[in-house]
Amino acid sequence: MNQHTAKQFDAELESVRARVLQMGGIVEHQITRAIDALSSGDIELCDQIIDADHRVNALEIEIDEQCSHIIARRQPTAIDLRMILAVIKTITDLERIGDEASKIARMAKNLHQRDQIQLPRYRDIKHVANIAVDMLRQSLDAFARLDVVVPAKVVRLDEQVDEEFKSIVRKLITFMMEDPRTISSSLEILWVAKAIERIGDHAKNMSEYVVYLVKGKDVRHVSAEEIEREVGT
Repeated sequence: MNQHTAKQFDAELESVRARVLQMGGIVEHQITRAIDALSSGDIELCDQIIDADHRVNALEIEIDEQCSHIIARRQPTAIDLRMILAVIKTITDLERIGDEASKIARMAKNLHQRDQIQLPRYRDIKHVANIAVDMLRQSLDAFARLDVVVPAKVVRLDEQVDEEFKSIVRKLITFMMEDPRTISSSLEILWVAKAIERIGDHAKNMSEYVVYLVKGKDVRHVSAEEIEREVGT
């Protein structure tokens, strides 16, 4: 590969990386707006979030096509190939996070349109959502800086999200048992909590792809301690 071609290739890879971070920024904004809509009952905001999901879907398709063209034209190897594969996996998780944000907006709309019995669960939801958004930010930052130290931290945060989700489920079950009138609303809040738990899972996946990209090691389904050993921290 001559110098000119190498520079073009580097520029193409950098363009793909930038698009992934752009997509990540949009998805992060969607989640925070969806949680705001849940708290405020802003139906118009719910509709905006649901309608905007097509932007995330379109970006996934564009980046995927860009990666396919790079593979066909450049036949990348080693870390460059791992970069392309990590990007393809990452945008799949980002698209699914976007879907979960839309789901939260739909549940928020249903809850507030029905003028449901107020349940003091939004504080718990907001708390766990903040953790999941922090996981997403850290994963995107790790991808941007190729930082292999961050994934173990994200895995630990995912364990925290899982525990918070279980706590919310227990509380909602108590509400439903004590007052059957809360069942419909409790179930929709449960779907919101589950969507946030899934966002945490996708963010964890994204952080693990960074280790694969930099180290060539697959650290999916392993503990934070094992990831730290793999990356030498």
